[in-house]
Amino acid sequence: MALLQGLADTLRQRQRWLLIALLVFLHLALLADTDKLLSMLCWLVHLGLFILWQPFIHAERRVDFSGLLVITLVLVGGIGFYGWWLLIVWVVMLAALVGGRVMFVDHRPTRIFYLIAFAYLLAALLFWLVPRVVPSTASVGPSLDREFAWAMPVFLLAMTLLPLSRDSDRPGSGMVDLFYSLFIFLLIAVMVLGSLAFMLLRQSGYLEAVLNTLMSMALLLLLIGWTWNTRPGFTGIDVFFSRYLLTIGLPFENWLHRLTTLAGSESHPEKFLSQALEEMLELPWVEGGSWVAGTRSGTFGTESRFHQDFPGQPLRLALHTRHKLSPALVWHFHLLAQLANEHYIAKLRARELQQVSYLRAIHETGARLTHDVKNMLQSLNNLCYLAQTPAGQEGKRLDLLLQRQLPQITQRLQQTLAKLQKPQSEAGGELPAEMWWKIQQQRYAGLSVSFVATDLGPDVLVPLTLFDSVTDNLLQNALLKGQSESDLQVRVSLEAGASVLSVCDSGSAISDEIAGDLLRAPVVSESGLGIGLYHAAQQAESCGYELRLVCNQPGKVCFELRRLDSTTLPKA
Repeated sequence: MALLQGLADTLRQRQRWLLIALLVFLHLALLADTDKLLSMLCWLVHLGLFILWQPFIHAERRVDFSGLLVITLVLVGGIGFYGWWLLIVWVVMLAALVGGRVMFVDHRPTRIFYLIAFAYLLAALLFWLVPRVVPSTASVGPSLDREFAWAMPVFLLAMTLLPLSRDSDRPGSGMVDLFYSLFIFLLIAVMVLGSLAFMLLRQSGYLEAVLNTLMSMALLLLLIGWTWNTRPGFTGIDVFFSRYLLTIGLPFENWLHRLTTLAGSESHPEKFLSQALEEMLELPWVEGGSWVAGTRSGTFGTESRFHQDFPGQPLRLALHTRHKLSPALVWHFHLLAQLANEHYIAKLRARELQQVSYLRAIHETGARLTHDVKNMLQSLNNLCYLAQTPAGQEGKRLDLLLQRQLPQITQRLQQTLAKLQKPQSEAGGELPAEMWWKIQQQRYAGLSVSFVATDLGPDVLVPLTLFDSVTDNLLQNALLKGQSESDLQVRVSLEAGASVLSVCDSGSAISDEIAGDLLRAPVVSESGLGIGLYHAAQQAESCGYELRLVCNQPGKVCFELRRLDSTTLPKA
């Protein structure tokens, strides 16, 4: 028993000698046709070697009771139905497996090795087996038994002399493409049955029937090859065939449809990924699986004996399937895992963008409120400066100024506090244009600011928060410029209907570098945050106005706040 186990291990480690040995015993089984018992014994040895060589189940695997029962039933069935027809079917299957393995071999000597084995099996089928099932009424022609018996061992000898690649003798290295194997099986079956049909229907000889069958198959394959490729004005068969292979029925299409639906309804990345992978349980091949994405992980379904990993970044997926996946299905599932991974990455980026937008809103709100507080502090500094002047004739005027300014500053502080509590609220109500204009004149009384208005009707209203914010920003910037430029004059004008508010100063022009980004983005400022006018422009746009720099020349720098018509309002 130990000797047989050692021999089996040695043959299993030498795939070349294992294939040659099973072909040798098949040759002996064919030559011993006169002694059925000896032929059957050689075939059983050949079948045992095939079990060690076959590419479907690892030879090292311990056979359980169900596997042993299947092997026993196959042996009993083979012994019971042993004959020429059984050997024909068996050789056709073996030739299909050998031919399917050739497709995965790139090493030329190894490919020739398997082609010689395929040629031997095809010769055994045509020259030895099929002639023995030909009806007696048909003409077989000259017998080639002697040539087959003595020439075919030369093929086996040539197989022993070919140098094979290093990986060819490794156990499990002989992958088989089942599609090509099935295709070869059907071709050989059509050739055998077609030859018998020609002999019976046309009463032709065996060799003539084989040649007629080969010619018919060649013409059919030529026609298929001609119609396979796509040409101008003609859709080739390969389009429909590729479409079938890429879908493998409806399950994958249904999962992709559910994936896209879920991507539009679920925004949370981990919940989306968990639900999308759980939808894989609807596929007929999947029993369950597990996934790891960054620091998150999860499982779905149940485990099974068959396990397949699909590594990726950041998603690493492991599937448990009902059966071992074929290479085509592995490729399809790898594609599905990549699609789920890309959708997950998109969800992560969307969440990051949402967080960035939230932080930006916090920053803009804080910057806007800081700017409002800075303007109010400047107003308080002006009042404090006036309060420090000696008492006299200006005392009564100072009291009146404090009575007017302090309630306005209190009101603006209340508005700033309301913005802090509700940062999205920018309305602030409306005020009659005449009243708002008088308040501005009182607020900047005593400063080098002139106010010019034309025919403000009593029914004209202005958005209070917008006009206050724009006016404060523009006037404070102009007054700050006046601290470094002497004799600077500022002019504020409001046209009829309060549709255009303009602020102009006689100072120096704004540099081209700052003017390019002004009102469009925060700019560098030596006296502030550089964000006040940007927020004012954004606020104006949301209220249906446009703030722009209409003139930028030395001695005349003008900003204009203009109400947009309904036809020119920006779309939401």
